[in-house]
Amino acid sequence: MKELVRLRMRPSRDRKSFRYMLDYADQSGKRHQLSLGHADKRQAERQRYEKELELRVNVTGPVSMKLTDFFRDSLARTKGRVRATTLKETARSMNDFIASVGDIDVQEVQYRHGEQFIQYCLGRGISAATVTKKVKHLKRVFQLAEDRGQLDRHPLRKLKPPKAAKRKIRVFTADECDRLCAAARQYEERGRPVKWELLIRMCLGTGMRRGELMNTTWRDIDFANMTVDVSPKMDHDDTWEWHIKDTERRTLPLTADLVRLLVEHQMSQPEGNPYVFVPMARYEHIQELRRAAQWTVEKGRSPLSKFCHHFNKIRRLAGIEAGTFHDLRRTCLSNWVTQGLSLHEVKELAGHAGIETTERFYLAVRKDVVDRARAASEASRKGQSVARLLRASCESDEIGKTPCVSALQTEP
Repeated sequence: MKELVRLRMRPSRDRKSFRYMLDYADQSGKRHQLSLGHADKRQAERQRYEKELELRVNVTGPVSMKLTDFFRDSLARTKGRVRATTLKETARSMNDFIASVGDIDVQEVQYRHGEQFIQYCLGRGISAATVTKKVKHLKRVFQLAEDRGQLDRHPLRKLKPPKAAKRKIRVFTADECDRLCAAARQYEERGRPVKWELLIRMCLGTGMRRGELMNTTWRDIDFANMTVDVSPKMDHDDTWEWHIKDTERRTLPLTADLVRLLVEHQMSQPEGNPYVFVPMARYEHIQELRRAAQWTVEKGRSPLSKFCHHFNKIRRLAGIEAGTFHDLRRTCLSNWVTQGLSLHEVKELAGHAGIETTERFYLAVRKDVVDRARAASEASRKGQSVARLLRASCESDEIGKTPCVSALQTEP
């Protein structure tokens, strides 16, 4: 059952003491913050429970509320329960919905308003894939409102998002990975403090996201067992708050070469920096921002500024026309599938909330799949054995070679 009243602490002006307060929304959706005037936790919990009972007894039914007030209340109720970036995306979807249908009463929202919203977004040049995400956020908001008793029915339950063409998955070849690593070494030699080559190799070997790599600390590395933990970070003196996407905490394997490179990197790092890939100068700058209360998880700042700008420079230096850092992750996951890991195993290692994401975005059609299909077509046409055609093709083209295996080997 959802908690209607939350217990919070309000510090005094001198920051030396605090008092408990109750945070809740009344039946009209208006939020209240009621100071209890004391710091007795047991008494505060009892008062919170009493207020919770009062609200539940006085629950009437759906109430009239303008969309702006309804959305504001929904964001306030959801804050702290989902990622800050998700809240921002939801807020943008809400603003677009109001812009398309007007600030009408939430009880007047109908299915046609959802269709009107989709046409409004498409008319502004927003891609079908992005509109699909916006529809998903809106449907979640109205579903929660129905669960809370604010609505009798979910008006957009059956709303279908626009169909988006399946995008082509970009996967780096073995040669491209080798060139990226070589270009990263050259980039570092120009005085860049970030260990770009190690970052690229880590992504190719573990499939970690950019944010996961940049928020990896030395405590996450288990040199003895050759693993790295993808774990959330608390707001401490030496680390800042950070949450994993989809909250999927997991342990990933490290190759012997990666372990050796990490050991060499750790030995060259100055003392006092717990992060593996955040340069010392950047770490000290972030600590200054934290002391000035200018660095929070809600702002969604990256530990490394202009990340994509630097990677694109490395990509161009490698002579590669297109590709993103995230394509390295897709390359790793596709390689795992090629080497025999099941979709479920790849899903767990990737930290995806559902296997649909793994299937849709990360499993590129590999050369061996294309060759097998070609062999099947040739066999059907000529009446020959598929296995014999495949063996002949393997002898000439080495179909089974993994695209990025060579990129994970350190050069002599």
